[in-house]
Amino acid sequence: MAEEAGAGSSTSSSGSEEEDFYCPVCRDVLRTPVRTLLCRHVFCRKCFLTAVRESGTHCPLCRGSVAKKERSYPQRALDVENNMKKFSGSCKCCEKQVRYSRMRQHYKTCKKYQEEYGDSCTVPSLKIYQESTGNSAHPTFKCPLCQETNFTRQRLLDHCNNRHVHQICPVVCPICVSLPWEVSNQVTRNFVDHLNVWHRFDYGEFMNLQLDEETQFQNAVEESCHVNF
Repeated sequence: MAEEAGAGSSTSSSGSEEEDFYCPVCRDVLRTPVRTLLCRHVFCRKCFLTAVRESGTHCPLCRGSVAKKERSYPQRALDVENNMKKFSGSCKCCEKQVRYSRMRQHYKTCKKYQEEYGDSCTVPSLKIYQESTGNSAHPTFKCPLCQETNFTRQRLLDHCNNRHVHQICPVVCPICVSLPWEVSNQVTRNFVDHLNVWHRFDYGEFMNLQLDEETQFQNAVEESCHVNF
């Protein structure tokens, strides 16, 4: 496709290198890049917000200070977004030159990528087991690496860190599937790393899982306007 043919090279005339377009948290091409104000490091917006929720006041990369405001409203790295539309890099599987802004879309149709990391269009159906206590639903999960069942989120995290820490295999995260705003067929190659980055806490403790992500965001903004400092 012409739009994937990629004008330009992996190094721009302004000095941008290939690693400038990859998130240090998820180690993939940036999605909605944001930049820290003090140390100027760039991350996917979602990766950054999740990481600072865990670390509190520190940059996920260098442990530098992160201002209170940017923990909720990180600064968009618009220059990076624009460069991703201009410059191209090699697909890590087929080596085809693709614009960085189109790289994630390219992965969905790259046969070599699908062979290496799994075909997101043909992922297996994952059953999520539900147990009810009172009026709340407490999901339990099947480990996609060994098929053992009935894990809570924390037990699945502990189980994988103890049993599968060195196992690399493309799977679908059952916890992500259970969340209403997640992409249910998104494949992760390193499931244990994924758990440790994204699922070290229960989302249900901080938000209403029946609401979509945009509504959660709007509610958080409204609540912040009523907080007494």
